[in-house]
Amino acid sequence: MRCLAPLIVLLTMVAVADDATVGLIPIVVTSSRRDTTLDRTPYAVSVLGAETIQLARPTITLDESLVSVPGLLIQNRHNFAQDLRVSVRGFGARAAFGIRGVKLLVDGVPETLPDGQTQVDSLDIGSTKRIEVIRGPTSVLYGNASGGVIALTTESGARPSFLSLRSTFGSYGLAKHHLKTGGETERMSYLFSMSSLKLDGFREHSRTENRRLSGKVVHTFSPDSDLTTLVNFVDSPVSFDPGALTEEQTTEESAQASAQNVSHNAGESVTQGRFAAVYRRRGLKTRLYGLFRDFRQSLPIDRAVDFDRFSGGAGAQYDLHHDPGVLSVGVEVQHQADDRRNFDNPEAAPGEELRLHQDEEVTNLGIFALGEAYIGDNAWLSFGARYDRVRFSVEDLLLSDGDGSGERTLDAVSPAVGVVWSVRPGLRLYGNVSTSFETPTTTELANRPDGAGGFNVDLEPQRATSVEVGLKAASSLFRTDVAIYAIDVEDKLIPFEDAGMPGRTFFRNAGSATHRGIEVSAMGKLTDGFTATLAYTLSDFIFNQFHVDDSVFDGNRIPGVPPHQLHAALTLEQRGVFGGIEALFVDSIDVDDANSQRNAAYTVISARVGTHYRRGGTVIEPFFGVNNLFDTAYNGSVRINAFGGRYYEPAPGITLYGGISVREEFL
Repeated sequence: MRCLAPLIVLLTMVAVADDATVGLIPIVVTSSRRDTTLDRTPYAVSVLGAETIQLARPTITLDESLVSVPGLLIQNRHNFAQDLRVSVRGFGARAAFGIRGVKLLVDGVPETLPDGQTQVDSLDIGSTKRIEVIRGPTSVLYGNASGGVIALTTESGARPSFLSLRSTFGSYGLAKHHLKTGGETERMSYLFSMSSLKLDGFREHSRTENRRLSGKVVHTFSPDSDLTTLVNFVDSPVSFDPGALTEEQTTEESAQASAQNVSHNAGESVTQGRFAAVYRRRGLKTRLYGLFRDFRQSLPIDRAVDFDRFSGGAGAQYDLHHDPGVLSVGVEVQHQADDRRNFDNPEAAPGEELRLHQDEEVTNLGIFALGEAYIGDNAWLSFGARYDRVRFSVEDLLLSDGDGSGERTLDAVSPAVGVVWSVRPGLRLYGNVSTSFETPTTTELANRPDGAGGFNVDLEPQRATSVEVGLKAASSLFRTDVAIYAIDVEDKLIPFEDAGMPGRTFFRNAGSATHRGIEVSAMGKLTDGFTATLAYTLSDFIFNQFHVDDSVFDGNRIPGVPPHQLHAALTLEQRGVFGGIEALFVDSIDVDDANSQRNAAYTVISARVGTHYRRGGTVIEPFFGVNNLFDTAYNGSVRINAFGGRYYEPAPGITLYGGISVREEFL
């Protein structure tokens, strides 16, 4: 950390050397539950715009743009059956599949379920115009599983109305087509989107197909009153899982699939629908939403999973403005009901022998109060507290191996306090003390090493307390932020595999751990049209106390997170031409609690280019890109504590894509 001090000082001096902050457009943050400017937020927050998310990108997965965010590790498994592996300051690094420990929002509505699980099947990256990332524990804002927040805002309709088609083709059978139409009237705006994706995949047994349909309608009643209606439907009939490999297998043939995954036809199919309505009137905001999900999965063992899920929720928040500040109070409730069945899986097809059948329900009630007030002419104080009560219940419907029915209620109070001090125009110092708690998910509770029904009564929630200080500096040509933090974590949730069921992940609690780190990001305009960005992350995550049977892991690095990560990019946008080149360095990663093996460090370089041509109401944008420009051999993700040394999920070599977008505006 000592070697970073000169860099931090230099970045600050450069940022404040130019006093021309007049005319600098303020960045508004909405994920903090109130619209406020970035420089008045006492948290480390990153904001990405539509150009970073969509311009000349395939728009398939979140990692395309989020790799540029410091403090965020997002690893692409190149496996749509398992999703991305996402962690913020170490929270979520345990995820065996899907996203854990990080709250995901779409247009202000939680995509994360009440038990803390998040799947990203329904995300429409090609219609996303903005992503905000709050880096660090924020349970005071969003309750359970809020080790960080990723908030997506989708496009809205606007004048003139339009119809657009974007087609993308590329290596490994990539074919994506995206049709959008939108518009705006005096009282209403609308945007509808439909897309299809087919991808054979770099590895054997990794083919995926999906189709998405989404819509957003905003009806405006008055300048301070509107209703937003959101609908989303996704059908993914096939997503195969090639599994993880040993180090020897990746060296021998990185494109191969695990033999066990192929023999059991491992993979999943998903059908999901979602509806949400958000009503805003002056200081009041309310939400109502519901979701159904039909899920089928064949595991690389003699087990197939089948569940039908319904989840819904509602929330209300009221902002009371009174000099010298504002007070917000709110309540949220979420409910999740799963009808879960496990079958045998002989001959690469689910059988009829029922191995587990149970009804699982989760209800999360949260009550919160948040405040912000001036403390002097140049400082703001933020404070708040939230109470959450999460009730898990299970009714065991297969009693041949005993009755595992029961319930567990887990609760927590999550306080936080933060302060921002304006040292001078364009320079802010901030600090906060925040907390988070994270319950095991229903899947983690239901996956018992003994194979019995019911919930694992030995798993406890993970709790954390964070202390963070930082600075945010901006001028007319430069913007930077630096964050330094230390987090104490109790009962850390750790994944592992059992020799009796390789390929299936179970969980246990570690005693305690410490996360410490430094994050630096900088953006500067070099010349007209040229922009350079830099994001550096230093992570020092250690087990303080962790014993498993006769093994002692005290002092070991927490697996799944690299000590160093660096992203740098240079972009050009001028006279209708866009170009960009970016490099990502990820340090070596420990893959097990014993720190006996590591995933090797790697650097990958990517480039993209496109052009913009308009004639009347017709806009044509061809684009081309190449990922892993120098054909680096590396593993894009790891599976922590995997049995038999199968830790590694290889990434593809040089990958090409290209396409064209045609947009017709009805002027």
